[in-house]
Amino acid sequence: MAFVKPPPSPNQNRASMVVIGVLFFIFGFVTWLNGPLITFVKLAFNLDDVNAFLIPMVFYLSYFFLSLPSSWVLRRTGMKKGMGFGLFVMAIGAVIFGECATIRVYPGALTGLFVIGAGLSLLQTAANPYISILGPIDSAAQRIAVMGICNKVAGMLAPIVIGALVLSGIDTLDQQVKAAPTPEAREMLLSAFAAKIHMPYLVMAALLAVLAVWVIRSSLPEVSAEANVGADDSAGDAAPALSRAPHLWLGVLCLFLYVGVEVMAGDAIGTYGHGFDLPLDETKFFTSFTLAAMLAGYLGGLLLIPKVLSQERYLALSAILGVILTVAAFATSGYVSVGCVAALGFANAMMWPAIFPLGIRGLGRRTEVGSALMIMGIAGGAVLPQLFVQLKQHYPFQAVFLALMAPAYLYILFYALYGHRVGRKAVAEVPSLA
Repeated sequence: MAFVKPPPSPNQNRASMVVIGVLFFIFGFVTWLNGPLITFVKLAFNLDDVNAFLIPMVFYLSYFFLSLPSSWVLRRTGMKKGMGFGLFVMAIGAVIFGECATIRVYPGALTGLFVIGAGLSLLQTAANPYISILGPIDSAAQRIAVMGICNKVAGMLAPIVIGALVLSGIDTLDQQVKAAPTPEAREMLLSAFAAKIHMPYLVMAALLAVLAVWVIRSSLPEVSAEANVGADDSAGDAAPALSRAPHLWLGVLCLFLYVGVEVMAGDAIGTYGHGFDLPLDETKFFTSFTLAAMLAGYLGGLLLIPKVLSQERYLALSAILGVILTVAAFATSGYVSVGCVAALGFANAMMWPAIFPLGIRGLGRRTEVGSALMIMGIAGGAVLPQLFVQLKQHYPFQAVFLALMAPAYLYILFYALYGHRVGRKAVAEVPSLA
């Protein structure tokens, strides 16, 4: 599918921004449920940290496996139908997760999350390049920041909603489960707790289905492959052409590491706080603190980019702040250390808005495949958190956190200062990428 700039009508662009903004709200709400879901499955399924962290691992791996197929689907369906299809897939995944979590079948629940991720990969593969090219590429980070505000407001709400509906009184329940006089009594308590997830996910599935219909009928411009694909622009020759765009591949790695540190600061913060023996009734809300910091970071980026700082310079400063806060988290303990981890949300906020447009810059008719490759980098959210829970079994958890996070931020700094320019001149001189 060739992503082309919509007609320049301000009203049409505003309407398109509203539609994409709603979709980014959905991205945020569904994605940032993973943090509290880790707490939920750990108790409901009696899991250790390693198995509980299969929640983000399965969810984010779906992007790795399905982003390129998503680009092929979008070539054939066009944007609106593809997004509607993605929302329907998410609705199916929500039903599967709700049903399997209720009857405490963990593989089935993970399957539901993978299906939700599949639908999200389709939506993200379309929405991110679309918002990037809706205006000048130099101000793409500013537009994505608006989308990020929608995303992070939803992300702040997700732990609060799931905390109130499902995780309320979890410390008391945990004590009751441990004190249960018989295995049967223990199972009854856990089954009743697991059943609390059923209705919220069925309601979410219904809303996703309604949104699918709304998107298909919305004013978002229809995009089809046939109108914009030339004779030489086929999936078969896309890979050789993109091999001459090293800034894209460096960007994929950058996005991989960025999503890893974002998920560490957001979804893993509860587990990090529990390492200091902080109560579950408090740690279940820690993800919201990270998202609040991210929201502040988006507002700052919206004001400063591109009028005061370029998106490249803001990305570099954000990476430096990430290193400083990571070191501060290691050097402190308790609520202060957790506060430093939550503050990483501010450092992380404008990274995606800067990295994504820098990675696809100059790809021309290869933008849709480049976008899919960038979306595959979201798999970093599966890898870094799983490394964290695996390694913290053998080493102090704060040292593991530092060892994973600091190098990632340093690479992001490299990409901001130099990596995004590697090979860009050569790309501009290649007609097939123009």
